[in-house]
Amino acid sequence: MAVSCRSVQRAGLVLYRCSVYLHQASRRFSESSDKGWFRSLFVHKVDARKDAHSNLLSKKETSNLYKIQFHNVKPECLDEYNSLEAEVQRRLHQDQDFPCEVVGSWNTWYGEQDQAVHLWRYRGGYPALTECLQKLRANKEYLEFRKERAKMLISRQNQLLLEFSFWNEPLPRKGPNLYELRTYKLKPGTMLEWGNRWARAIKHRQENNEAVGGFFSQIGDLYVVHHLWAYESLQSREETRNSAWQKEGWDVNVYYTVPLVRSMESRLMIPTKSSPLQ
Repeated sequence: MAVSCRSVQRAGLVLYRCSVYLHQASRRFSESSDKGWFRSLFVHKVDARKDAHSNLLSKKETSNLYKIQFHNVKPECLDEYNSLEAEVQRRLHQDQDFPCEVVGSWNTWYGEQDQAVHLWRYRGGYPALTECLQKLRANKEYLEFRKERAKMLISRQNQLLLEFSFWNEPLPRKGPNLYELRTYKLKPGTMLEWGNRWARAIKHRQENNEAVGGFFSQIGDLYVVHHLWAYESLQSREETRNSAWQKEGWDVNVYYTVPLVRSMESRLMIPTKSSPLQ
């Protein structure tokens, strides 16, 4: 039986309208539901965390809090600044009323120039920090020191840090050593993964006693990690870093941690005369 052209056209129009309706209905359903099958193909599901990463990654046996300071010094004032800073650190160490101690002090060699870096430790955590700040604010000598120091500075920045549980506590060491501070700014939400990877990888970087300390920020720039290393020389640094690639598992750590990083920075630093880390 012959079918007219008009009938074919009407049937085609009906099919077209049906397909448009189904497409629109499907689109509305997908946009209105977070559990649509299409969206589930692309959304990465993350299990809910049961505790703050500061509790999961920091040392339980100690309550140490660290502060790292970055002081950008006027070039013509660097020597005077180092002398003044050394005198203040000496007095604070001798006075048992102040629950703080400097772990290390450095001047940058490669990286941002004319910069001083200081790492402080507060044994007792936040209460020790608060006690120390209150006493310093009432100390006339220290207030005069701050006024004098301010004349030598261009800018300054600090962060409060906790130490990773799988790193050794930074202790005084004899020199001469060259120090490298590697700073990683991580993508938010990736600190636990970073810590889990480095807890396994740190064993590949301890044969030459180069691992000094590992820290992550709590106040200041967040999701920031600092790894502090010590080397006898630039050549020793090159050989030590290259040897890590010969160990099984190091390449896997690099492969999985690089995607977690937003940016990274390396400072090569020379310890000041007063630094416990030489």
